Amino acid sequence: MIWKTKITELTAIKYPIIMGAFAGVGRAEFAAAFSNAGGLGIITALNFFKNSDFQKEIEKMNALTDKPYGINFSIMPPMMAKRVPKPKTEESYINFLNIALNAGIKIFTTSAYQAPRIGKIIKEAGCIWFHKCTTLKHAISAESLGADAVTLVGVEGTGFKNPLQNTTLVNITMGKRLLKIPIIAAGGIGDARGYLAALAMGAEAVCFGTAVMATKECKVPQSYKRKLMNQDIFDEEYYKQIFHHQLKDKSIWSMAAGHIDEIITVKDFIEKIVDNSELILKAWGFKGEKFNTL
Repeated sequence: MIWKTKITELTAIKYPIIMGAFAGVGRAEFAAAFSNAGGLGIITALNFFKNSDFQKEIEKMNALTDKPYGINFSIMPPMMAKRVPKPKTEESYINFLNIALNAGIKIFTTSAYQAPRIGKIIKEAGCIWFHKCTTLKHAISAESLGADAVTLVGVEGTGFKNPLQNTTLVNITMGKRLLKIPIIAAGGIGDARGYLAALAMGAEAVCFGTAVMATKECKVPQSYKRKLMNQDIFDEEYYKQIFHHQLKDKSIWSMAAGHIDEIITVKDFIEKIVDNSELILKAWGFKGEKFNTL
């Protein structure tokens, strides 16, 4: 089946499936596996400190894939930036951004905090800019600044939280009503039904984070992957950590952990999402050879 959405059209990827931005492990091998499997792999610039190291990572990525991929710039929120000696701000990423632009990279994502300067440079270069945020207020702001799409993260997700954050369902359905630019859904999505549901709610792609952390190409320790597979998402303390509606930067996985029961390759993960989605569509009576949201 051919999957055609506004995001596949923008990025030239095979499936409307995007890799999350990962601190520590968002590097070339992981991202290339994602792109080679038909999704959009993402190198996370947060993981590099020297221009030369970032340049080498791009060269490594280009040696591993000829498919589209993107670069993420995660901007530290002010309250977190105060606690670290060299915070990742917009200014600290400008050299990396120029290196990426000179390398011919066309797709960029920003996240965690606002990035108007980076977004402006990306757009002036004629490239694609996606901004990830947790609330519709911030999504509307990103749209006004020229973002080509926004990733809306529901409270079921992990990473930076916002006291006014809504669920993935509310974010996407209301976002579809209030935004003119495409929406990428994120937050607690870990299987084919969640993927299809997000597209049905109005998303043009799905961003997977926790759900792909137990893949073979992800470089987190095996012990971490085993914890993911054995996480009881209904455990009271775990539930409180996910749904406490406060800004945080704790290392915890999202509710998508409930869908992880084996360690597989990125290729197998994406194929499983797509194949099972097609089986569900056929069970619902869909007879076409193209899934098209345009």
